[in-house]
Amino acid sequence: MSALLDELIDILNGEKLTPHFQPIVSLKQQEIIGYEALIRGAADNSLYSPVALFNAAKSFNLSAKLEFICLKIILQRYAGLNSNKKLFVNLSPWALLENVFKTSMTLEFFDQICLAPQSIVIELTEHQPVEDYPLMIQAVTHCRNMGFEIALDDFGSGYSGLRVWSELLPEYVKIDKHFITGLDNDPIKLNFVRSIQTIANALDCYVIAEGIETENEANAVMELGISHAQGYYFAKPTALPLEKIDNALFIYNGTEKDPLHLFDSILPLNTADKTPPIVADCCPANAACALDIVKRITPVSADTTITEVMQLFQLNRELAILPLVDNKVVSGLVFRDRFLSRLFTSRYGIDLYGKKPIKIFVEKMPLTVEQHLSIELVSRQLTTTSDADPAFVVTQNGEYLGIATVLDLLEEITRQKIKHAKHANPLTLLPGSVPVNEYINQLLANNQPFSVGYFDLDNFKPFNDVYGYNAGDDMIKAVAELLTEYIAKYCGTVGHIGGDDFIVVFTCNDWFRCCKEVLVSFGEIVPRYYSEQDRKAGGIYAENRSGERCFFPMVSLSVGIVDPASTQHCQSHVDIADLASGAKKQAKKIAGNSFFINQRIAKKSHKHYHPLAS
Repeated sequence: MSALLDELIDILNGEKLTPHFQPIVSLKQQEIIGYEALIRGAADNSLYSPVALFNAAKSFNLSAKLEFICLKIILQRYAGLNSNKKLFVNLSPWALLENVFKTSMTLEFFDQICLAPQSIVIELTEHQPVEDYPLMIQAVTHCRNMGFEIALDDFGSGYSGLRVWSELLPEYVKIDKHFITGLDNDPIKLNFVRSIQTIANALDCYVIAEGIETENEANAVMELGISHAQGYYFAKPTALPLEKIDNALFIYNGTEKDPLHLFDSILPLNTADKTPPIVADCCPANAACALDIVKRITPVSADTTITEVMQLFQLNRELAILPLVDNKVVSGLVFRDRFLSRLFTSRYGIDLYGKKPIKIFVEKMPLTVEQHLSIELVSRQLTTTSDADPAFVVTQNGEYLGIATVLDLLEEITRQKIKHAKHANPLTLLPGSVPVNEYINQLLANNQPFSVGYFDLDNFKPFNDVYGYNAGDDMIKAVAELLTEYIAKYCGTVGHIGGDDFIVVFTCNDWFRCCKEVLVSFGEIVPRYYSEQDRKAGGIYAENRSGERCFFPMVSLSVGIVDPASTQHCQSHVDIADLASGAKKQAKKIAGNSFFINQRIAKKSHKHYHPLAS
């Protein structure tokens, strides 16, 4: 242990550390806007790795000294490069309050090394729970007073990310690599990152996606509208900063599996904008809505004096937002930080404004939503509002009810998406039986017309036995992609309830045509999954369930349909499932790609249909 300590002290005393710089790029401007500084030990040293280095410093209570020396070396090295880009440096919040930082990192120091503090972004790293927020705010205020900007590093991996964000209001938020890795194929990560971007838009904050390593991850980030990015895909850290990024890395050509459409695989698809079908802009039964996240804050009149408002904020330190309401109608929101900043940065402050009404501080009307509006539609309204505030008003029949924050909305959306993902099929990522059943029950409760299609593969087991499980999985995924593609043209939701069974809930009038087009398209793609010999034969030989060798035609698709005239008489998803299963059994009796419309409840009886014969 003493040898390790001696090695660490030798590094610190001799400042034997080398900074490396990794570019941070603007995805819109397609250029480097800054560099994150990363430290390395001596190449022939056991503490070369930054992880080993900082772990050793922590074990010997030398973390603050190490952070200061790293910062000093990085700043001196970067100043010598004469770069006009921003420099991002990592520091723990508590290091900023150490005397060595306060006494050494002065404006005089920056003058001496010819480096402007305004070019520095402090990345606050959170490796332990934050217990003293006022102290951390004090540290950040000290940095801002020197001219530094603030970034919240590794957002999503710390102990209290959302609160730290709301308390510090950083200029940048760096999304932890965990949420970027595999983003293009993970709907939960996609929704999480999408929500972060929504909050950042409202708080006028830049988002930096860290750890991008593949083209698909870069494409997903670009399509989400995230402004900045960093990772090996663009460039690795180097001792001499890279000056230019290849423009070809910024070109988004789209992918066969559009990452944004993964979100739609969890929620009901609609026509053009793919929003969930909503009745009268209200939450379906059991769905989250604005009422679930409302905070009932006592409002004041818009004629309340500015002095009285200041006293309210002083008496209640937890009060962050104050609604202005007269005759039960909202006329504005007063945000604590903005209000106090404007008041005390004015030349005459309270003396000038004290007796004036607070309404003069209101620049615009806040976003207002009804209490039963779904959180998905609330999110869309916030996203389309370019200058959205961090909070909005919730009303009841047009009258003030309370307020909700964007952070509350993010937490609720994330909770809902995790709930849906728990029941998603792991192979296709489509909703399983639980969310599909809940959705059907919602439609029934709202008396919304809909139809159901039960899609099932014929002769799939023999195909699976002969060609293997991987080929079988590929065919199941092909069905999922085909259904999703066609449902996107119409409206409804696709569910994968197990094996080769799919449920489609149609909330449009074109369900009949959609089913026919799916069957025709499936018939066209199936031959490609067979060998040339089996294609010519029209099928394969395999053992049946009795162990006898038989000939099986190529896989086909059967659809049992419950039409709107039948679903309207059902009481729950159990009734729907019974009708759909019966219709599917009848469809499977028909050779080839075929469908059958349930006849038991509909007023007009339907014959079975074959897509190529009608």
